[in-house]
Amino acid sequence: MSPSSSPSAPALRSASLTELDRLALAFAELASEAGRAIMDIYCRDFEVRAKADASPVSEADEAAEPILISGVERLLPGVPIVAEEAVTRDGPPVVGETYVLIDPLDGTREFINRNGEFTVNVALVRKGRPIAGCVYAPAAARMYMAGKTARLAMVTAGGRVADEESCAISTRPYPGAGLTAVTSRSHADGETEAFLGRLPLAGKRDAGSSLKFCLVAEGQADVYPRFGPTMEWDTAAGHAVLLAAGGQVLTPGGEEFLYGKMANGFRNGAFIAWGGAPYTG
Repeated sequence: MSPSSSPSAPALRSASLTELDRLALAFAELASEAGRAIMDIYCRDFEVRAKADASPVSEADEAAEPILISGVERLLPGVPIVAEEAVTRDGPPVVGETYVLIDPLDGTREFINRNGEFTVNVALVRKGRPIAGCVYAPAAARMYMAGKTARLAMVTAGGRVADEESCAISTRPYPGAGLTAVTSRSHADGETEAFLGRLPLAGKRDAGSSLKFCLVAEGQADVYPRFGPTMEWDTAAGHAVLLAAGGQVLTPGGEEFLYGKMANGFRNGAFIAWGGAPYTG
């Protein structure tokens, strides 16, 4: 979906931005700046190391995170920030009911493999729910924003994010011919395949990073199941986009998928991201 070029609708949209819409737009500006640092590294040889949990970290993760943290601190003074590399270095911080989650480079394996499917994720969580955020795919120049509504803009890394050049996105009704599922490119597992085997699938595609949430949010897929481990910073921004687009994220038992798992180091359990209510046939 490409952003609308209508000269009249954008003016109405800009005039009616909510506080959360404006915050999402501000997050997107930070993500664009971080994206420029990431792409500068992506276009040359770069160093990759293994963290204590054996997951990879690149120069790009470490270059982007300070940009995002300092920007969020200016936007939301005093609000706790949970950022992936800072947690790895310093341990999990103490947070209250409101905090920001940052993943400076979601999909590091995709970055290393140079397939373009990596994102910058920023989300505001309040009372367990991601209420504003952005997911930016700098290699694809796609900026997803979530406030009261979900928006998509085409933004080159380091470029200005203009609300008037964005368009609304939304989930689609489940097709009668069958659902399209999106699954992790790098983290396949038997539980996911078993879950999908119980659905009437018309198609399946793989994707990296938080783009899986965004594919459901913009109506290119209908369901994204994840039974393998993730962290809150991996999912909150994509979750925010999907919620704003009309979808929902639930536990496999059908309960709302919530955030604030401080005692567990901000580690998520399994979830199912749906384009609407859970499919029942």
